[in-house]
Amino acid sequence: MDTSEFWNVVATARSAVSADKPFAEALVDELATRTRDDILRYREHFDEAREAVYRWDVWAAAYLIGGGCSDDSFMDFRAGLIAMGREWYERAAACPDSLAEHPAVTAAAEVHRDEALFYEEVNYAASEAFERISGGGEDFYEAWAEYRASRDSAEPDAEGMGEDFDFDDPDEMRRRLPRLAALHLGDAP
Repeated sequence: MDTSEFWNVVATARSAVSADKPFAEALVDELATRTRDDILRYREHFDEAREAVYRWDVWAAAYLIGGGCSDDSFMDFRAGLIAMGREWYERAAACPDSLAEHPAVTAAAEVHRDEALFYEEVNYAASEAFERISGGGEDFYEAWAEYRASRDSAEPDAEGMGEDFDFDDPDEMRRRLPRLAALHLGDAP
């Protein structure tokens, strides 16, 4: 599975979403049609995409959208960026402030809700699909550890996150993320 195929899996799952089937469930269903190795490769690409947006500016966007953002919540936010599909993911990666234009973000801001784009279940789609196709006969996390050990994988580091800044400083947030700050902080006093 290459990067294009990874995003194709996401797009196929997005097209299967309905009122009765949320994205995470559609993603598990799509992954469960694939082989064990495809699911592991999907997870590898998922982790790469999630780690690529492990940056202070993206975290600041999540902080504004979520009314705060812990480490765990930031992981869920990055999964939500992936769930939006390749186009929105790439827009957010290039300019986190562009999320001010995302319909879910603007709709949530209008009614002062803070759950837009935080999608914990997406983090576990590969493990659920793996368990489904193995019938519980093989543990995903053991298979994943073995797969990762056979690959050259680097962990994210704080230096690759860009410049750290104070998310609780409204002036700094307005300077760095003006459109998101306007939605979530309002006009400067």
